[in-house]
Amino acid sequence: MATLSFYLVVVGTIALVGAFALYVVHLVLVAQGDRAVRPRLVSAAVSMRGNLAEQLDGGAPTAAESSSPMSAIAAALAVVATGSLGVALIARAIVVGRGPWGNLYEFTISFAFGICAAAIVFDRKRRLPALSTIAYGVALALLAYAATLPNAVIDLVPALQHPLLLTIHVGMAMLSYGIFAFAFAAGVAYLLQGDTDRFSWLPPAKRLDLVAFRAVTVAFPLFAGMLILGSIWASIAWSRFWGWDPKETSALATWLIYAVYLHARSQRGWQGRPAALLLVIGFIAVLLTYSGNLWFTGLHTYSGL
Repeated sequence: MATLSFYLVVVGTIALVGAFALYVVHLVLVAQGDRAVRPRLVSAAVSMRGNLAEQLDGGAPTAAESSSPMSAIAAALAVVATGSLGVALIARAIVVGRGPWGNLYEFTISFAFGICAAAIVFDRKRRLPALSTIAYGVALALLAYAATLPNAVIDLVPALQHPLLLTIHVGMAMLSYGIFAFAFAAGVAYLLQGDTDRFSWLPPAKRLDLVAFRAVTVAFPLFAGMLILGSIWASIAWSRFWGWDPKETSALATWLIYAVYLHARSQRGWQGRPAALLLVIGFIAVLLTYSGNLWFTGLHTYSGL
């Protein structure tokens, strides 16, 4: 079963490479053939002008949000990749008899799976190929890193031997990290696009801002729940709720960054470039939280690594 899990990760990685490559080709074609694509979309926009659902979703599709055979195949490959990674994690869980999050290899695969799942959900209408491309690029980087990590099945360190909290706490981390990655993709795209919508292959800045905000509003409660459960687990494992462990500190900093983003975005109308910069800074904090135990000595030690 462990071997099956490994090969499913390989299959998922190959499928994701294909999806990423085809999305890149699609975006290049959109950028080069903008004049050919736009008239069809404009006529469609006219027919949907009164559609309230489209208005709530940020408007009718633009050239950057068009589909092609390339993007359709890419989307299918992304589903295959996500499914393969998901089944690989299930197979790993069967082997180890717990949630597949006991070492850095397992959580790195889970992180990549979370990103892919978030991209599929938030781009379910297949109108955001540029964002999916960025997100899948991050997932591929994680899978490449996972390939360098030891993947042997070993016993958990004592602090991690709480199956229920391990499953819920780390599962929340997987989902929130993945959704934050998609918000990061929207933030990067916004910084490239600018307020003037300079690139035809990127969605309009207004839609990028809206997509990012929606993603963070979903991820933030999950991340907050992860912090709360983590403090409960710390009390059980180390007899204290909070100890300013490097991973705890970076997680709190991450929470504060996204809290500032949500407050500024919803209460102060703080949109555009400053909000996009916060999304990038926030995801850097996510990556530091993910890898903090590798750089600093603390109680958050993975089994094996």
